[in-house]
Amino acid sequence: MKPIVIVGIVVALLGAFAVLSDGLSFGTDRSVIRVGDLEVSAQERWTVPVWVGGVAIVGGLLLVGFGALDRR
Repeated sequence: MKPIVIVGIVVALLGAFAVLSDGLSFGTDRSVIRVGDLEVSAQERWTVPVWVGGVAIVGGLLLVGFGALDRR
């Protein structure tokens, strides 16, 4: 199987997961204030919009299609 087809499948599957799970979210914890043994931290969360998942599905399918049509 060609690498472009494999990449297309992975991108399309990640896009489908993003659409079905109502957007992917990820976050980080970071230390805001540290005084001696006292530490205050904040959690930042970001969400990938659902439309990005739709674009990833279309892009992945296009990669699979172009990889299947390439006749080298």
